[in-house]
Amino acid sequence: MSKQGRWLLLALLLGLTGESFAADPAMLKQAQELMAQGNAKGAYELLIPKQSDYAGEVDYDYLLGIAALDAGHPTEAVFALERVLAVNPDHAQARAEIARAYFQMGELDASKQQLEMVQSQKPPAQVQASISKFLEAIEQAKSAERTTVRAYLEGALGYDTNVNAATSNIQVAIPAFGGAIATLSNTATKQHDEFYSLSGALNVRHMATPDHVIFAGGSFNRRFNFSTPQDQFNTGTLDGNVGLSIIRGDNVFTGAMQVQNFTVDEKDYRNADGFSFQWMRNLSQVSQFTAYVQYTDLTYPGQSPRDAGRTVLGAAYARALGGDYSPVVYIGGYGGNEIAKVDRFNYNGHDVYGVRLGGEMRYTDKATLFASLSYEDRRYRGIDPLFLDRRHDKQTDLNLGVNYVVAPKWTVKPQLSYTLNDSNWTLNDYDRTMVSVSVRRDLN
Repeated sequence: MSKQGRWLLLALLLGLTGESFAADPAMLKQAQELMAQGNAKGAYELLIPKQSDYAGEVDYDYLLGIAALDAGHPTEAVFALERVLAVNPDHAQARAEIARAYFQMGELDASKQQLEMVQSQKPPAQVQASISKFLEAIEQAKSAERTTVRAYLEGALGYDTNVNAATSNIQVAIPAFGGAIATLSNTATKQHDEFYSLSGALNVRHMATPDHVIFAGGSFNRRFNFSTPQDQFNTGTLDGNVGLSIIRGDNVFTGAMQVQNFTVDEKDYRNADGFSFQWMRNLSQVSQFTAYVQYTDLTYPGQSPRDAGRTVLGAAYARALGGDYSPVVYIGGYGGNEIAKVDRFNYNGHDVYGVRLGGEMRYTDKATLFASLSYEDRRYRGIDPLFLDRRHDKQTDLNLGVNYVVAPKWTVKPQLSYTLNDSNWTLNDYDRTMVSVSVRRDLN
């Protein structure tokens, strides 16, 4: 639907109800004039500072909603327009505009439902015609979404203070040999280097029915260190997945199978095959809860004592906070275990639990800031015959960055990540810092 068509619909709907202004009439008149001039951003910036004073006033919330929507803040628009409808469910203008907000957010079913409710109020014939065109646009969008293909390529340059995730200590005591001191080789101690990487993905999604979505995809990542002998720590990852999502109202149930091959120095290091089940519930238009269970079969070619089965259960909560920067925050936790396949190597398995929190916010129309912090505790299950102790690792990860859209389908991402693995074994006690800049091209 064209912008002119949307404003024609709004103008026609304005004649359906008459409201007396309860908020500052001069401010509302100025906002209306700015909207009439096509300056939605100016109207939004005029109205939003007064939200704590006038939220709940129908005329203020309605003007704020349409200003936020045309200024590029659809989530904020939904908040304001929902307040209008909570006070006056028959407010046809607000219902039409919230339908447009849902459409912008990709919530096509919700948009259609709101427009059909406006239709039920039997508006004038011209309005009916405009709504019919909008409904046709929704059906076309839904049809186009029944099968979608998404792909991207990405390249990055960066610096890594610890390419082999190794200790900075050059000597370690071996309790099994009476505490004898062993000197570690260079490859077993912390090495730094510049690197570059190439990655990409292809994902296909098909809506078999309105309630059943089939998906499949694959991705790759290759990372290369510039120097010798650090190039022996070059890594590669290949991932694949296939699954089914079932939609039941506000609930989405997803089952998937995954495979992964991880290489070091062009040689197979680990294969991972498994499945996952996830339940996602939309608690509201701005909040979501997720629970999941995963099982992964881990095999290490040439290192069979490390083969294991990993089970993890977890949950997470995410919420959009609204406001100028449209922040979204999340928090999650998980727990599980990794059990060695051969009993006599049970010391290679461990129990694990962890927490994650993070979020993002749109700093400008083109720049989105993101940050995450996670902690994982791993307590190993047996006495290691070499170190005569149970290993215990406590790992903290911090990640900061910004996604900057420099042109349509082109994104630049500067990023900083830090890892601290605090272990009671010197050999596994390390820290690591990476800085990088990546360029991503979305192919469709």
